[in-house]
Amino acid sequence: MENPTSITYLTQQQAAEIDQLLLSQSGYTIDQLEELAGLSVAAAIAEVYRQSEYKRVLVICGPGNNGGDGLVAARHLHHFRYDVCICYPERAPEPFYKGLVAQLESLSAPFLSLESLSEELLDFDILVDAIFDFSFQGNPRPPYDDLIRRLASLRENCREHQKSPKIISVDVPSGWHVEDGDISGEGIKPDMLVSLTAPKLCAKRFDGPHHFLGGRFVPPSIVSKYELKLPPYPGTSMCVRIGEPTCVDQTGVSPPKRIDKSVEADPFVQFQKWFDVASEAGLKDPDAMALSTATKDGKPAVRMVQLKKVDQGGFVWCSNYSSRKGGELSENPHAALLFYWSALNRQVRVEGFVQKVSDEESEEYFHSRSRDIQITPTLGIQSMVIPGREVVYQQYKEMEGKYPEGTTIPRPQNWGGYRLVPERFEFWQGDESSVHLRLRYFVQDIDGKREWRHVK
Repeated sequence: MENPTSITYLTQQQAAEIDQLLLSQSGYTIDQLEELAGLSVAAAIAEVYRQSEYKRVLVICGPGNNGGDGLVAARHLHHFRYDVCICYPERAPEPFYKGLVAQLESLSAPFLSLESLSEELLDFDILVDAIFDFSFQGNPRPPYDDLIRRLASLRENCREHQKSPKIISVDVPSGWHVEDGDISGEGIKPDMLVSLTAPKLCAKRFDGPHHFLGGRFVPPSIVSKYELKLPPYPGTSMCVRIGEPTCVDQTGVSPPKRIDKSVEADPFVQFQKWFDVASEAGLKDPDAMALSTATKDGKPAVRMVQLKKVDQGGFVWCSNYSSRKGGELSENPHAALLFYWSALNRQVRVEGFVQKVSDEESEEYFHSRSRDIQITPTLGIQSMVIPGREVVYQQYKEMEGKYPEGTTIPRPQNWGGYRLVPERFEFWQGDESSVHLRLRYFVQDIDGKREWRHVK
């Protein structure tokens, strides 16, 4: 992760000159550069937006080089197991671009017409803006002017949707001035910007949560000639993050850099708000939570488990009922959960009592797991002492033979879900000044109804 203030930002003229030098003096061909650029875009998307949560992708391609980058990115995203569609209104006639189209058609990736997009934009999880690049000047012409307007107003139409599509712009958000940015203030406001070669000056005005640099191909001669300050790429990665990820709410507005003092009356709404931010920031395992239990004598124990579901009924996870935590919960049903998101400087504590979920819910959770993970709890060895790992491998192979592909694996009766019904929440948000925010919620029984009150 690189500090954005220590990186070189290019003018439009510098970007054009470097592009020409890459092609004339450095020996690159346009198809090589677009292949590297498109792979960089796909890698950045995959790093932040997991395919398991953001499945459907629409790549909107313009008539020039940026459209070619988009076509390459679409191919790589398909191989990353995203469901990819492409909108390519004006197909470039050059053989290279025809080849990119043929490659996608051979993968059965659908090409959508402009007419079919009239109501479909909201059906996608990710929208890739690969319409115009740094060479664009003037006002967008049809049909791209309408496409850009629709992308810019997308969030206004999504306010009632739980999760609006994420917009990823390639190199320069389409319609922005390459140096001055979104001059009108009414342009596309992407969630991610993937700068290529080096960031353009307009990237300084990008305030979305994710800024990446892609294009690991700039030779030392060009770096020296233009005195470029570019971040080192980690390992074998084709992209590198610029700056810290920032947090956005569902309207796409960045919260203040300092402490967030907004308060929801309902702690479940407050939790979902913070959880969504953690998920969309690309944090690893935002659903991991520490579960603390205790014996009837008050001896505590803690371990990490995975949140399966949260709603007004409580927080759900799954486990072996015969495990140590299962035994402790059977004799002392009081427990606590802790979510900790270090990159956001936030944590949430939840305390309450625990009960088993219904058999129907446990069945649903069990059969939603992949087949290999379903086999593991049937071994019935959690919290047991075993002679060695080879015993586990042997039992696992026996269960694979007993339940071949295509058969249903029955849920073990000692495996199922637990639900913690909260009685208390505490939201903690750190601040650089060390003046931290604690927001506490307590449940009260008023006329037979559970109602929440909060204090700071």
